[in-house]
Amino acid sequence: MTPIDPSAVKDRLSSLPHWTLDAEQRAISRSFRFQDFAQAFGFMAQMALVSEKADHHPEWFNVYNRVEVRLTTHDAGGLTERDLSWAERADAAFAGFAGPAAQA
Repeated sequence: MTPIDPSAVKDRLSSLPHWTLDAEQRAISRSFRFQDFAQAFGFMAQMALVSEKADHHPEWFNVYNRVEVRLTTHDAGGLTERDLSWAERADAAFAGFAGPAAQA
């Protein structure tokens, strides 16, 4: 596993507009908001299965209807394809929950 070149990360993030790059920490992050705790927990359960299959686990935090996610590959010392792939899957999963109260 090798880190993605920083210039390539910026290009890839153009397809992940809700994710924020922390270049200093070599990570990306996003906040997901749901209608309620049940939806937030459902999202986390769905992404936990994705994480197990990919053997790649996020740093995340949940309070009621909010899930904060931070992605980096510690073993590689920065962002890898695994992080960006997980972010894409999370965005797709979130779209399945999106309703009037769900926000980016």
